[in-house]
Amino acid sequence: MNKARIAVVGLGFGAEFIPIYQKYSAAECIAVCRRDEKKLNECAKKFGISKKYSDYRELLKDPEIDAVHINSDLNTHAWMAIEALKAGKHVASTVSMALTIEECEEIVKLEEKTGKIYMMMETAVYTREYLYFKKLYEAGEIGRLQFLRGSHQQNMSLPGWPEYWYGMPPMYYPTHAVSPLSDILNRPVKTVRGIGSGRINEEYIKKYNSPFAVESVQLTFADSDVSGEVTRSLFDTIRQYRESFDFYGTKKSFEWEQCVEEDPVLYSGFEDAEHVKIPDTDTMLPADIAPFSLKNQIVDANHASFIQGSGHGGSHPHLVHEFVSAIQEGRKAYVSAKVAANWTVAGLLGHKSAMEGGTIIEMPAFTQFKR
Repeated sequence: MNKARIAVVGLGFGAEFIPIYQKYSAAECIAVCRRDEKKLNECAKKFGISKKYSDYRELLKDPEIDAVHINSDLNTHAWMAIEALKAGKHVASTVSMALTIEECEEIVKLEEKTGKIYMMMETAVYTREYLYFKKLYEAGEIGRLQFLRGSHQQNMSLPGWPEYWYGMPPMYYPTHAVSPLSDILNRPVKTVRGIGSGRINEEYIKKYNSPFAVESVQLTFADSDVSGEVTRSLFDTIRQYRESFDFYGTKKSFEWEQCVEEDPVLYSGFEDAEHVKIPDTDTMLPADIAPFSLKNQIVDANHASFIQGSGHGGSHPHLVHEFVSAIQEGRKAYVSAKVAANWTVAGLLGHKSAMEGGTIIEMPAFTQFKR
């Protein structure tokens, strides 16, 4: 089987994926793309890549490129994915899918129309912690799930983020909080009800006309009596960074660690509790990229995504493996366009609901995936 030929677009956080593609026997990184030509040349030289593009649209004309992996600014994800699908390229895109419902729907339609792969590279459903819990759940150790909670709390005052972030409604970037809940049930979000709390500084409010420091959204899921809740904060709310899930079952329950390095808690019996050490996930991967799941495999530990994201829980080689496998097997990716749209639109409509005072909003039909 031919190797999947990948172009990595956006070389800050995106550069983390280049050595994974280079080591993976099923793929090769044949091109890189960045607007800053000096940094583009530095990256290409560092990784020994000959094809370099400072113009994304020129890259899309290259017939040797099978797929693009988009790691650019959040406000570029949608149009870049749309143009790539139209150009006949497979697409991997970092989260979130888009910033509007209309863009999400267009990507879903293009995935169907073109037959190309779209995958949102959602780290939260490939972390060590999530895969650990999923294994317990599928083995029957958790019992029946009763309630789900997710959160993504951060202080975006940390230097290094693009200006468009400041003042963004928290639920415009929802998928790290939403995805584990939907995925563990294997059900799409069906309805949302959002509430907003607190107030950010007035200069931030002006940018998006959004006052809330924290947004919380209640979720129901298709064909399930289990409900969930997700919480997001971005500004003017002090807490250590946290991407988390808490899942409650009839036999055992799991809660994320309160502070970094404390370890999660597994509850059992009546009120028994123990901190658990989460194992690495290298044994779940092809041998040539398995080491990238280990905790010490970070190319740039000073990048803002890693300072706040703790290396994304060893998820990166899992994402690459799934994307490349979907291309080679001619099937949809696990986090396909419809799945990505569900997790993204849940946040967009959750914010809309909060702005309307907590109305219950039905998710659009194009987001209702079935695996």
